[in-house]
Amino acid sequence: MADTNKTEKATSKKRNDERKKGNVFKSRDVVSVVSLLLGFMIIALMSGHIYSQVKELYLYIMDYAGSADGLTIVQSGAIARRMTVSAAAAAAPVLAVMFLVAVLANALQTKFLLSWDLLKPKFSRMNPISGIKRVFFSLNSVVELLKSIVKIAVVFWLVYGTIMTLLSVAPDLLNTALDAGLLFMRDEIMDMVYIVCLIFTAVAILDYFYQRYDYEKKLRMSKQEVKDEYKQTEGDPMIKGKRREKQREISMSRMMQQIPQADVVVRNPTHFAVALRYDIDKDPAPVVLAKGQDYVALRIISIAEEHEVLMTENPSLARSLYGAVEVGGYIPAELYNAVAEVMAWVYEQQKREIIGAQPVTVTAQG
Repeated sequence: MADTNKTEKATSKKRNDERKKGNVFKSRDVVSVVSLLLGFMIIALMSGHIYSQVKELYLYIMDYAGSADGLTIVQSGAIARRMTVSAAAAAAPVLAVMFLVAVLANALQTKFLLSWDLLKPKFSRMNPISGIKRVFFSLNSVVELLKSIVKIAVVFWLVYGTIMTLLSVAPDLLNTALDAGLLFMRDEIMDMVYIVCLIFTAVAILDYFYQRYDYEKKLRMSKQEVKDEYKQTEGDPMIKGKRREKQREISMSRMMQQIPQADVVVRNPTHFAVALRYDIDKDPAPVVLAKGQDYVALRIISIAEEHEVLMTENPSLARSLYGAVEVGGYIPAELYNAVAEVMAWVYEQQKREIIGAQPVTVTAQG
């Protein structure tokens, strides 16, 4: 019932959390096939080197066999060491390439993930009951079993066919030069390998899409989980509302603190109020330091009166400034003329030095 309720795709946070735990999409068959295919390609490319190692070892052993009546312990040890060195020289490059390819294939699929969480001991991994359930009572185990059966059947069929082919020509190989016989056996074996890799590649492609589907299915979330996650990341709506209200209060407080710096307040007469400042040396145009409507407008007017800031009543200009300019913004070009008249009046009042204890209020038409 829990799985049927999980109908929503995983969110980015869910994916990131799972990734931190080491739960990422990965197809082991892709890694195996790529490693196997490139490994045998390296074997084919290095067949000359491998052949020389095998030939030298063969001749070395034949020299001992033809020159001694019996092998001593020392000679047996020398042969064993030579066999080890030859096997390492022939296999080391191939194994190194396969190891690097496997690491790179895993890294590319997991996007170079390194998760220490996987190294932490967990009881669920050591619980035998959980292990039995994963092995015998999961769809993934059934899929893995079917893949293993297909692989074993294919490999058995191809190996059997190759062996029967080699047995049928075995008498002819006895009368063939060693080099030619080895080359023939190499070609037959590589043909078998390429067919195996081709079939395994098809299985790996199917496994890749299945693993992708299964991974996405396991990451699915219920609608309630999505809502809970949203509350955790974005916050509860009530808390967010209180936070926004607090931010508005802080913004309002800062705005009110700038009113004493204004040159003039344009009002309408109580419904709108906009405080302007124009410093010729600093401002390219007049700046709106504060603006408000109704109650906020009354507060702006009250603070302006308290600090003896000049005020003028101009209803149309007050409404235009309130609607067109944000706090801290410059007035638009279309209001330059109207504001210029107000600022000219302000400069005139300042020159006459007539600012008294009470702010001066004039009424402009418009």
